[in-house]
Amino acid sequence: MATMNVSVPDDLVEFVQEETKEGGYTSNSEVVREGLRLLRARRQKRRLLLHALELGHDDTVAGRTTPLTEARILEIAARARERARKRGI
Repeated sequence: MATMNVSVPDDLVEFVQEETKEGGYTSNSEVVREGLRLLRARRQKRRLLLHALELGHDDTVAGRTTPLTEARILEIAARARERARKRGI
């Protein structure tokens, strides 16, 4: 594993130390690695969301969508309730 030196403000140093003491982490490095993993996951979720928005926009421009009317919302809700009922929820 590579070593990386990083400068952080005092409040983040305190936060990392608190997490190490109280958060179940065995080292400051573990806390920082977890933070980086969460940042990477957030970036991936953002990419997926932007891709979904692009697809939705493309569908709208191409006329492959229907307006979201109150009747349509009620229909979707009824289908969701039926699925939940079948699952025993």
